[in-house]
Amino acid sequence: MSLGEQLAPHLPFLRRYARALTGSQREGDAFVRRTLEMIVADPDGFPRDIDPRLGLYAALIDQWEAEREREEAAGHEDRLGRIAPRSRQALLLTAMEGFTAEDAGWLMHCERGEVEELAAEAFAEIERLARTEVLIIEDEPMIAMDLESLVRDLGHDVTDIAVTRDEAVASARTRRPGLVLADIRLADDSSGLDAVQDMLRDFTVPVIFITAFPERLLTGERPEPAFLITKPFQRSTVKAAIAQALFFGQATFAA
Repeated sequence: MSLGEQLAPHLPFLRRYARALTGSQREGDAFVRRTLEMIVADPDGFPRDIDPRLGLYAALIDQWEAEREREEAAGHEDRLGRIAPRSRQALLLTAMEGFTAEDAGWLMHCERGEVEELAAEAFAEIERLARTEVLIIEDEPMIAMDLESLVRDLGHDVTDIAVTRDEAVASARTRRPGLVLADIRLADDSSGLDAVQDMLRDFTVPVIFITAFPERLLTGERPEPAFLITKPFQRSTVKAAIAQALFFGQATFAA
């Protein structure tokens, strides 16, 4: 099997990680493109003695750290403010991408204990986040209830639980939320994507999509989510995504 064939199944999830790091589809996908260009330019330099997914993430993270160092050297404090700190990287790698603390430590060039400390620090930051109002767009009652419970446990309020596109848009226009959690396929066969696009024509709001088929929304070929959670989800994954979305405070579809 060629190197390209080994890496291809992991690219959608690398895009998810890069978008969550940057808060932007455009910037995240650009990081992925540069990573792939680097691998293509020097395929012999790609490690063959480890899992291909691990090697792929390592290549992107090395680029990420190199960019951080360049920004620090150039004194670009404004840009550094948009770079996720290492604590959030540790949280995303473990809670969202599912790496073990050992593998995340290898990726971040630190020990397992430091990864665990960084992730704990990130969770502590979540507790200090400004509270906001959340609109949940989800037509499966049990999932909606679980999301509502999680959101309230984090200290946020829930403005509404909508099950169709029309309900979601009407609710958002009545009481503008500070965050949206949206399923893709809704009760009347309408689309959570369409509902969010309708909202974003009126105002800007961070959005996290929740879907059982993430690879369909991580192609890099069209406007796609910056924040995306896979069903079935872990509560820690939702917490990490909410923290990162509120950290950037951007709309899901970033130009």
